[in-house]
Amino acid sequence: MADDDPLPGRDRLRELLDAVLDEDNRTLPDMAGDAYASPWYFARQVSRGAGEPPVALRRRVLLERAAWQLREGSSVTDAAFAAGYESVEGFARAFGRAYGRSPGTPDAGRPRTRDEHWLPARNGIHFHPPTSLWVADDSGRGSPDEVTAMLVHHDIEDTRALFEVAKALADEEYRRARLPGLSVLPWSGAEESIAALLGTLVWTKEVWLASIEGAGQPARGADDPAALLARHDAVAPRWLAAVRDIARRGAWGDRLVDALCEPPETFVLGSVVAHVLTFSAHRRLLVRHLLRDAGLAVDSGDPIDWLTRRDR
Repeated sequence: MADDDPLPGRDRLRELLDAVLDEDNRTLPDMAGDAYASPWYFARQVSRGAGEPPVALRRRVLLERAAWQLREGSSVTDAAFAAGYESVEGFARAFGRAYGRSPGTPDAGRPRTRDEHWLPARNGIHFHPPTSLWVADDSGRGSPDEVTAMLVHHDIEDTRALFEVAKALADEEYRRARLPGLSVLPWSGAEESIAALLGTLVWTKEVWLASIEGAGQPARGADDPAALLARHDAVAPRWLAAVRDIARRGAWGDRLVDALCEPPETFVLGSVVAHVLTFSAHRRLLVRHLLRDAGLAVDSGDPIDWLTRRDR
């Protein structure tokens, strides 16, 4: 999806899924209009990103929600109309084909698990009560769980937010060595200032992507806040696409030969992603400390607060 996304740094697939599942979007034209796209382009993008046509995806997820609602005590009639069916009979037929039983079959005594209402879906996109989606690995190949996906997105969006805050600093304050002698990693060089830490946040992804893509050593660009923000917005969708590709192929245990090292070294792909997330989180917290030291207000960077804001 990232190649066609006109606004780097956005999770365009999630926006498309939101349009698919919006309560008011009963038809493909409704969904496409909510995503500011033509029906043809919208259907193509959803099918490409989720591996399932939007109408079929919506029908399946709403059936999963209906199964959960029935288990929680909803009437068949209420579940049917909530799922968008015009008649209870039509809902009962669709439910029976999907679950192999009538929607009125009692669930008493059945074990209650997170996924018992899920229908088979290779993309791992399911209804998660009470109102959200769950992206799970149904392939058995060891794809990352929802927490990993959340951390990747939080890292990108939180880094971008720090660039926006840093724009308020005078250049002297931005480059002042506030942590003399600091080097986060032995090979990363001195990271004594806000400028150095923010620069490394971008540089890390640029270098690892070059290794993954088999490209040459990328040139370090300008490191003022506006320039770093532009570099970040260029690398973020590529990084997301790379992580999604690793997940899609179940390639977390595959090995990468990093020709940019001298001599070349071998790394496990899953450890590369873990490395980026670990040291990005560390640097972002250091940047927050230095921004406060420079007199700027900045939030805590807590993923809980970030996710709460996204869900509003």
